[in-house]
Amino acid sequence: MFRLTLSSLWIFCLLAGCTSGTDETVPPTLRALNQLNQGVPADVPASGIFQAEFITTEGRFLVEVNREWAPIGAGQFYSLVKEQFFDDAGFFRVVPGFVVQFGLPADPARNEKWLQGLQDEPVVQSNKRGFLTFAKSNRPNSRTTQLFISLSDNNNLDSMGFSAFGQVIEGMDVVDMINSEYGEEPQQPEITAQGNDYLNSRFPNLSYIQTARIIKDDLEPATTPD
Repeated sequence: MFRLTLSSLWIFCLLAGCTSGTDETVPPTLRALNQLNQGVPADVPASGIFQAEFITTEGRFLVEVNREWAPIGAGQFYSLVKEQFFDDAGFFRVVPGFVVQFGLPADPARNEKWLQGLQDEPVVQSNKRGFLTFAKSNRPNSRTTQLFISLSDNNNLDSMGFSAFGQVIEGMDVVDMINSEYGEEPQQPEITAQGNDYLNSRFPNLSYIQTARIIKDDLEPATTPD
C-alpha cells in the first residue's frame, strides 16, 4: 500500500465516470467505439506498434507502445520522443513500489508548446508493472507531458482513468535502479520554471534520461537496401 501525499493528490485524483478494463476483457469493437466516442483526432493513428529506446544514466530500457490501448496518449508520446523532448530530463519523482515519473524538460522553454491538455480516453489496458501512463490532475483533459512507469501492479489507478499506452519490454531492471533517494522532494513548479538548473543544484544524484528515440514503427514504410 502507498500513502498519498499532497503532491501525490495533485497528480493522482479520483475521477467520476471513468471506465476501466483490460486488453483481454474489452472486445476490439468496443475499444474502437470507445475511442471514437472520446473524439480521437483524425490524424492520430488508432492502431500499430512502435518502440522507443531510452538511454539513461542507469542504463538502457525499451518501451513498446500499442496505439490501440490509448491512441491519443500514444500519439502524444510519439511526438514528444520524435522532438527529443525527453533528452537530458530527470526522473524527478520516484516512489519505490509505486511509480517512476518523468516528462518535465531540461530546458523549461520547451514546455510552452505542450500546454494544451489531451482529451481523456478510456482505460483499455491495466496499469501493471512496467506499463506507461500519462500523469494527470483531477481536471478533465489534463494530460500534457508528464508520464510514469508503474513499479508494481497499480490496478487501483484503472478506475481513476489513467490510460496506459505502452510497456517496458526490455530493461525493467534498469528502471528499478533509477535513484529513489529524493522520493517526491523535487518540486514540480520549480522544475517547470527552472528545468535542470534547479535539479542539478538541489539533487546532484538524480537519475536522468540521456536520449529517447523511436527505433521501430509498424506504420513507417520499410526501407530496402540499395
